[in-house]
This record gives sequence, structure tokens and C-alpha cells, in this order.
Amino acid sequence: MAVPKEKFKDYFTYAQYKNWSDDERWELIEGEAYNMSPAPGTTHQTVSGEVFRIIANFLEDKPCRVFAAPFDIFLPEKDEPEDEINTIVQPDIVVLCDDEKLSEKGITGPPDIVIEILSPSSTTRDQITKRDLYEKRGVKEYWIIDPAGKIVWKYSLSNGEYGKPEVFDYKGTPSFQALPELSLNLKKVFGMENYTEETKEKRPGYSKNSKENRL
Repeated sequence: MAVPKEKFKDYFTYAQYKNWSDDERWELIEGEAYNMSPAPGTTHQTVSGEVFRIIANFLEDKPCRVFAAPFDIFLPEKDEPEDEINTIVQPDIVVLCDDEKLSEKGITGPPDIVIEILSPSSTTRDQITKRDLYEKRGVKEYWIIDPAGKIVWKYSLSNGEYGKPEVFDYKGTPSFQALPELSLNLKKVFGMENYTEETKEKRPGYSKNSKENRL
């Protein structure tokens, strides 16, 4: 992926970002540019598609909306002019319940829910950099989904902080704080509807003492 001509700068805002090629995906986090390549893999996209489908079906005829990447989320620190905004991210999935934040360019201000699905290239950014960013900018709920480990971390904002996350394995059915009637069946999300301990033990080479066979 080609680097934008202005990449020699150490600090960027929307003034530069909006002129970069539409063929390239970048995020800005407090002025620093992050390359979004390579594209997500099949497992990532399968999980993302299933979560989006579940939420979209639930929100039919309801006031909230769900969006999937690539879709710009502008997270201004204060009331700076648009061109001076230095944080623009593209989470995998977001839920917005306030249409006043919505425009043709994307969402300006924190969505109600942000969901990131881990890929090998995004793990550190999603678990540390973005967690701190979403907490600071007031995202009420931040979910991290790990398809490889079959784990979900759910952060909920309280008094301006996330605190310790709720953690769910593949057997969990976590619900959303902003959408309390909606929960995710993680077996379905991870494509494990037919999974049981019995089917695990029938896999070739299975051993209870093998780390590779522990979920």
C-alpha cells in the first residue's frame, strides 16, 4: 500500500486525511496515522458479518442504527473545527442511537457501542491503544472479540472509566447495556453451534493434556 505523500509529517488531522486516496485505509489516533492493511482475513470477516447480521436484525424498526467498516468515526477532543480533528477511526462495527451525530461523512462523537474484532495485525492497537482512546472519548460500551481464542471482553463506561471488563468464553451469551434485550450467542458467532465436549474428544489427535485442544 502506498504511503500518502504527506506521511513524512508526524502529526495529522482531517485536513490531510480527507485528501488521501480512497483506495487506502488509514486511521488517525491523536494525530498519528495507522495503516489498516492487510485486509481482514476470512475468519475475521465471518465473525464480523455474523455479529452485524444479529444486531441489524434486532434493530429493524428501532431508532438505533448499526454500521460496519469502512465507516469514519470522528472523535473530537473538544469542539475543534472539523479540519482540526486528529482522531478518525474505522471500528469493525458501531451502534449509534443519536442521529444528530450522523452525516454523510460518518459519525462525529462517540457511538453508543463500538465492537472491534481482533486480527493478528490489530491485536495491540485494539486491546490497548483503542481501549484507552474509547474510554477517554466517552464510548459507553467497547467490545473486543477474539475469534482465535473464542473470547469476548466487554467494557462498560462508569464515571468516565472502563474498569475491569466482563469476560465471556464461547459458551457465553453477553447482552448489550445500550440494547438490553439483545444478547450474542457466542457459539453461533464463532460458528460452534454443533460443538460439544464429545465432538471435541472425537477430533483426530485429541488429548486432554494438549494445550492446542483447550478452549
